[in-house]
Amino acid sequence: MLSFGASVALHAKDFVKGERPQQSGYSLAVVTEGGKTVWLAGQTASVDDQGRSLAGDFDGQVRQLFRQLDATLQKAGGKLSDMVQMTVFITDVRNGSRFTQIRREVLGDNFPGSAMITITALADPNAKLEIQGYAVIGSK
Repeated sequence: MLSFGASVALHAKDFVKGERPQQSGYSLAVVTEGGKTVWLAGQTASVDDQGRSLAGDFDGQVRQLFRQLDATLQKAGGKLSDMVQMTVFITDVRNGSRFTQIRREVLGDNFPGSAMITITALADPNAKLEIQGYAVIGSK
């Protein structure tokens, strides 16, 4: 069953949810009005903030990548929860469920619209995933 997230006129986003999408950690759609749109280039995270390698550490790469995306959005005046669309490129489909679990931990239950695409490799051979997307900051 689909539902349109309850909203008050001043909510920044309305999330169009469904049972299966919620279980899989994405929204069918995110509705915004106004605000500043930020288009995020694809990012990978094969090293942490201290320069230590995260090669072979899927969880570490996901968490680092969310920190990087949040830092990028902060520079634009926003935050990670402002993301309304996320495209995830993943090199091993078996990590898809784990990615969803971590995304739930990071984002709660208001998820961006999302696609997960399995690929054979990324430009950085140590990267296990890449995320690109866009955010709407300050929408009403």
